[in-house]
Amino acid sequence: MRTRSNSLLMLGLVLVFMIAANAADAPTLTFKFTTVNVSGAIATLLGGINNAGVIVGEYEDKTKVVHCFKLVGSKVTTINYPKAASDGCLHINSDGAIVGFWENSTGISTGFLYQDGEFTDIPGPSGAKSSVAYGINDSGHIVGYYTDSKGKYHGFLKKGTTYTILNVPGAASTLATGINNAGDIVMYYGIGARIASALYNGESYKTINVPHAANSEARDINSTGDIVYEILNSSFAHEEGVLFHGGEYYTVDYPKSATTSGFGINDLSVLVGLYQTKTDGPDQGFKATY
Repeated sequence: MRTRSNSLLMLGLVLVFMIAANAADAPTLTFKFTTVNVSGAIATLLGGINNAGVIVGEYEDKTKVVHCFKLVGSKVTTINYPKAASDGCLHINSDGAIVGFWENSTGISTGFLYQDGEFTDIPGPSGAKSSVAYGINDSGHIVGYYTDSKGKYHGFLKKGTTYTILNVPGAASTLATGINNAGDIVMYYGIGARIASALYNGESYKTINVPHAANSEARDINSTGDIVYEILNSSFAHEEGVLFHGGEYYTVDYPKSATTSGFGINDLSVLVGLYQTKTDGPDQGFKATY
């Protein structure tokens, strides 16, 4: 699914930012990796994991249609948004509420909340032309991003029916990707020809770039402040996962992989993402404990 137009990993390509990253100086932390793939799928991506260990993500079937799914133990449940051309699940909270997006036949995305067997659209603030619901915490607060009439990306926080627009000062585009139970929000944004990451605490934005990485994308944050990142090189040909934990940054590389990307993290030291054994795919899901 590296070429999937409707997945969360296409965001860097949509923004068209050239990046260069190097986490070679990261210290060592022990990760225990497990491959997690949907049976019969040609590609699998894991987007989020809650504290009960329930995983959500997306998979590509043999007809190359992308589907949202939930994994409980070894049981996969496909969650198809009605009449959507494709869809994907990006995060799940402790109550089992899932956020993600669906796409219509023209490729326009709309965020959704899936809870108790029902879908609710998350279209973004008034005037939004497309949206993605990316993260949700145990209070049901949702973060994501939307595009305006000029095609510019803005982050958002949704509490109940109220949207708060999130724009990092000076950024060309902002995408909010994760929120923890304290309400801390991680995001990444474009500034010049770079991608940078920020933490928003409800009052101010703080830069949280991976050291020695020219560009970095924060994807999720847990209740202890651990953050999972994806960093890429200048040609988008190589991805690395990075974990911020205990004040240090650690490289997350699936063994013998060509690329690794981290996307979701829970409060019990488990993160999820994808890896590739060769740079042109296919994507394979993983979870890792640390």
